[in-house]
Amino acid sequence: VQLQASGGGLVQAGGSLRLSCAASGSTFGTNTMGWFRQAPGKEREFVAAIRWNGGTTYYTDSVKGRFTISRDKSKNTVFLQMNNLKSEDTAVYYCATDVGSRIITSEIRNQRAYDYWGQGTLVTVSS
Repeated sequence: VQLQASGGGLVQAGGSLRLSCAASGSTFGTNTMGWFRQAPGKEREFVAAIRWNGGTTYYTDSVKGRFTISRDKSKNTVFLQMNNLKSEDTAVYYCATDVGSRIITSEIRNQRAYDYWGQGTLVTVSS
């Protein structure tokens, strides 16, 4: 499985960006796709996740109401719409998936539960 993230860039505070993550290869069996981010000097943290079949979504508290995760099953692509961006959203954003295993809900925010990772895309929010 290969994940290709794109859509990062430089944006002013209050602006918007839309990240995309396209999955290719042996994607049959995908259950969950998630977004994580790592700010300079910080640990990588959970941002959002979506169940591939049911569409149930999960968010970290700091992005609720501003970020929306969605997916296009026909294109094996997950999106992260980010609105009202803040300087603290500056980070490298990574997409991840659990092809071949199903992450239980209590572990969905745990990066160790994901099997495959994209290369990351940089989001910089200027204040």
